[in-house]
Amino acid sequence: MALRYDAGEVITAMVTPFNSKREIDYNKAEELAKYLITHGTDAVLVAGTTGEGPTLTHEEEFELLSTVKRAVANKAKVIMNAGSNSTDTAVMAAKWAQKEEVDAILSVVPYYNKPSQKGMIEHFSAVAESTNLPVIIYNIPGRTGVNMLPQTVAELAEKHQNIVAIKQSFGDMDMVTEMKLACPEDFSILSGDDSLTLPMMSLGARGVVSVASHIFGSQIKSMIRNYKTGEFLPAVNMHKKLYPAFRKLFMAPNPIPVKAALAHKGLIEDYVRRPLVELTDAEKQDLFAVLDKINED
Repeated sequence: MALRYDAGEVITAMVTPFNSKREIDYNKAEELAKYLITHGTDAVLVAGTTGEGPTLTHEEEFELLSTVKRAVANKAKVIMNAGSNSTDTAVMAAKWAQKEEVDAILSVVPYYNKPSQKGMIEHFSAVAESTNLPVIIYNIPGRTGVNMLPQTVAELAEKHQNIVAIKQSFGDMDMVTEMKLACPEDFSILSGDDSLTLPMMSLGARGVVSVASHIFGSQIKSMIRNYKTGEFLPAVNMHKKLYPAFRKLFMAPNPIPVKAALAHKGLIEDYVRRPLVELTDAEKQDLFAVLDKINED
């Protein structure tokens, strides 16, 4: 059976480049988007957590989206973050994203107010009914404080044809199995953590919404393709090779380490917006030693 919606195998949750004044550097954003799609990225996610979406104004989001869409020029899909812990706000974001003609939206399980499973169903039903766009649910209990259960995912996927996938950022493999058993066959599961990509794919996941693809996009793409074509040993070996980077890129709150890594490669400047703070020099050296060793091997 064909997928309801195919966002690709490697979706990069793109960082938002800032200059020394912590203003968005749109030129760097355009350059970075172009770099990503030539290094394994199938779709670019704009203004997510990795893109420091909570600190962006609506005007900045509009300009950033326009910049990325222009940069990818139909060579990759563009997905917009449209999540909120307010259902009304999430609905408005979904409607805005549809007006801006993005390819899909990512909408997170409401955070902080900790809804019940019934509340999640009502929330995502309202989002799905407000737009014709494909909706990717984002389940990340470590940030939201609540976990969406597999049966809830299945109920939403059965009820709404435009709820097409879930970004699962939770290392419980039994939940992935339960989702595969409960959800329609054409519903996609995407790993929300780079280190979980291969384990989740072994249970039927489609691909990954990645942070490490900023640095190792081609290698991650190769890992996924090898696995899907039955070249399991090369896939496992690539997973093992990249695993230290997968872990080290989360040595501090995302996207602090990956921005430092991109600056180390000369692709952006190393600035984040408060309340986030940049890595110390010692932390950077620790990070770069891991990344440089992988590139040397």
